[in-house]
Amino acid sequence: MKFTCRVTINAPLDKVVELFHNKEKLKEWQEGFESITHLSGSEGTVGAKSKIIYRRGKHAIELTETILASNLPYEITGLYEHIHMSNTMRNNFSAINNGQTLWESHIEYAKFKKFMPNIMAWLMPGMFKRQTQKWLDNFKVFAEKEINSASGTAK
Repeated sequence: MKFTCRVTINAPLDKVVELFHNKEKLKEWQEGFESITHLSGSEGTVGAKSKIIYRRGKHAIELTETILASNLPYEITGLYEHIHMSNTMRNNFSAINNGQTLWESHIEYAKFKKFMPNIMAWLMPGMFKRQTQKWLDNFKVFAEKEINSASGTAK
């Protein structure tokens, strides 16, 4: 299953990527984010691994992130592995007119390892895309608010 989500952020590329790459700010726009722990490699570079934990109600969801490509501020690609599935996420950032940034996230689910995720992907593929788009939209709101408050301008 493949899909692309995108959002235009009313902020310059360098500021957007700085906030995107700030691990301490993940909880501000990724619902359920609990923690990220660097495991190996040089952080943010190809081959680096981290453990990411999200909480959904009483359930903890643990992912292993491996950086596959890093050419910031323009691209970063990661492999995300969970006991039930794995996917790659290629994030592209482009400066567009009037100090705006386009963020495109290209997702490809490569493996569904259990019965239930397979059924969910087959019956409700839009659910995966809606969740990704929600995080992009959340990031847009967060980034614009953060950048405007830092610069002292009101919208």
